[in-house]
Amino acid sequence: MFREVIVGVDGRPNSRDAVALASKLVREGGRMTLVNVHHDFRFASVKLHDAERDKALALLARERETGDVDAELAAVWAGSVGAGLHRIAEQREADLLVVGSCSRGPFGRLLLGDDRRASLDGAPCAVAIAPAGYARHPTPFEKIGVAYDASPESAHALELAREVASEHRSSLAALTVVSIPSYSYGTLAAVDWGEVVDQMMVESREAFAQLEDVDGRVVRGIPAEELARWSENVDLLVVGSRGYGPVRRVVFGSTSEHLARSTSCPLLVLRRGVGEPAPLLETEATVLADG
Repeated sequence: MFREVIVGVDGRPNSRDAVALASKLVREGGRMTLVNVHHDFRFASVKLHDAERDKALALLARERETGDVDAELAAVWAGSVGAGLHRIAEQREADLLVVGSCSRGPFGRLLLGDDRRASLDGAPCAVAIAPAGYARHPTPFEKIGVAYDASPESAHALELAREVASEHRSSLAALTVVSIPSYSYGTLAAVDWGEVVDQMMVESREAFAQLEDVDGRVVRGIPAEELARWSENVDLLVVGSRGYGPVRRVVFGSTSEHLARSTSCPLLVLRRGVGEPAPLLETEATVLADG
């Protein structure tokens, strides 16, 4: 579970979904902060315009009451929504950032607009995405799924999933998707890729046999599509960062983009490592309100 959780809130239903998901992922005794980001250059000053600040904090207070959560509040001015959320996450040394699914508002653009990849790749911590409507039907974490390929990254995902499963008394399942490597289509070598894939499936099943208390499954297919389809059967899908096995590019590239749009359950994307902080404007400012 997570000790320091940041939640992007803009007053839309999708951000309420994020609050509902965050409340289930923050550990007992942990801290949750609801964050509203201003990125209107009319208020680009060292200090937030008082009226806008008060408006943002009032919105956050209403959303805290609606979500019935114990949370601190933060109003931020930044050059973009992603930069503002990253700044707070860095300041608080957060281990989780939670956002809602796609919408036409700024938090929808965070995931599916021009800043989508930069927001996910540049996040200084794990990112969780709540599906639309989650606040109305917050499904218990009865079954937690993990994208697994025996890589160190997927082992990290499995370790964290075990922790969440223990907290929620959930069952644990894992899926390995075996597919023909993309580079094989351009090779001139006479390779029997059907035999290679069969061997990969055997090895994946043997890897699952070494894991305890995990319902492991191995399938052929395209990772993004198979994981999205499988998400209908679990209550939380945990994926690791970039790997080099059968489940490839889980965080970066088309797989993560597909999962962010199409998973039926909440998606939790872990970081491989903390990268360089996102560029910030010198005039960025933060206003905090104690909970």
